[in-house]
Amino acid sequence: MKPTALKTKLETPYQFGFSDPENGVFKSPKGATHTVVDIIADQKQEPQWMRESRHKALDFFLKRPMPAWGADLSDIDFNDIYYYIRPTERKTSQWSELPDAIKNTFDRLRIPEYEREFLAGVGAQYDSENVYHHINKKLEGSGVIFTDVETAAKKYPDLVKKYFGTVISANDNKFAALNTAMWSGGSFVYVPKGVHVDLPLQAYFRINAKNMGQFERTLIIADEGSFVHYVEGCSAPVYVSSSLHSAVVEIIALKGARVRYTTVQNWSKNVYNLVTKRAHAHEEAIVEWVDFNFGAKATMKYPSVFLVGRGARADILSMAFAGADQHQDAGAKVMHVAPDTSSRVISKSVASFGGRTSFRGMVYVGPKAANSRVSIRCDALLLDEASRSDTYPTMRINNKDVTIEHEATVSKIGEEQLFYLLSRGLTPEQAEVLIVNGFIEPLVKELPMEYAVEMNRLIQLEMEGSVG
Repeated sequence: MKPTALKTKLETPYQFGFSDPENGVFKSPKGATHTVVDIIADQKQEPQWMRESRHKALDFFLKRPMPAWGADLSDIDFNDIYYYIRPTERKTSQWSELPDAIKNTFDRLRIPEYEREFLAGVGAQYDSENVYHHINKKLEGSGVIFTDVETAAKKYPDLVKKYFGTVISANDNKFAALNTAMWSGGSFVYVPKGVHVDLPLQAYFRINAKNMGQFERTLIIADEGSFVHYVEGCSAPVYVSSSLHSAVVEIIALKGARVRYTTVQNWSKNVYNLVTKRAHAHEEAIVEWVDFNFGAKATMKYPSVFLVGRGARADILSMAFAGADQHQDAGAKVMHVAPDTSSRVISKSVASFGGRTSFRGMVYVGPKAANSRVSIRCDALLLDEASRSDTYPTMRINNKDVTIEHEATVSKIGEEQLFYLLSRGLTPEQAEVLIVNGFIEPLVKELPMEYAVEMNRLIQLEMEGSVG
């Protein structure tokens, strides 16, 4: 790669790097302490069982060591992070009622426009709290619940207490423990038996403050025979100091239900994105993760599905783009516990300007999971000699009656491809973008049209200056 190309790339502005003045109504002291836990619980007026859950989780977090694998997390200073910032006095269901700065931010991100045209409901989180939540009245009348977890814990306490922390325990890993202690905002979705939510529900998460930790908690319950598509988007301004995003997502797909969870994350390059996402798929249920990762200084994210019922199915589509000074450590985990289950994992990654991508996959087939089928394919594309891609597959097979397929490739852009496209009148930059778009097309076509268009724009922005 030529030095001029790297210089051009580093000067390319981050699309969502704008920030607003910090005018929040409350900010906790820095540091992960029991005092801060009590402050959060007091601010939210939580039930006692949730407060106790937070304190127990903080003890787990403080005792657990940092991961010794994956991305380099040595620069994270947990004592220099604000764990709770309340941006407004209350949430609203009307965009016009938001403070001007917050409303203008979401206008620039086109969230109100998407809600009007494509969505059945929207939740918008700004720093630590949901500031806006709205659901289509027809859906609400059919019994669909779409709100934040704090509201759900008060209005539907039995439902929240029954499922909260049952898919991802407080001591699952260090960052799940931190989330359970400090969580704020996120989404709670319940879809009743047999109800199909035809248009997506979307949540958008925005970090605005410096040295901010965002710890949203999402809990989705799809009752028997139901369907829901949930879309998540994320962004943050660019600051010299780092921010931390550590979310937890729990999905329960009951008998015959189908849940699709789509993530399009485009964090600024100063965010550590450390996320735990997991689903339980019961008998004949289907769980689909569609996961796109851009931006962030480091990402560690492995959407996983436990196939706990006969005939359950998992479909995980993952894409990561790593540029200069970025490490995208992403992948998938599937646990086949029940018989006649199937899973498909397709991972695509692109690395440029010395960036690094890693596919980290794990498949477990239990002794009772006869007649299971597993298909894994991970493909990496390197755009220059300085970039790197690694694959870390793990398979633990405890049943002889299974079908397993695994394929991995690492490739570069071929001279023949470039020559052909250049001969058709394209510039080198246009040719490279076209090749990358073709490489990830099998995943992009799984997105709703408006998100697919946005994805192609993100690819083009990431690759500006890639040909020097």
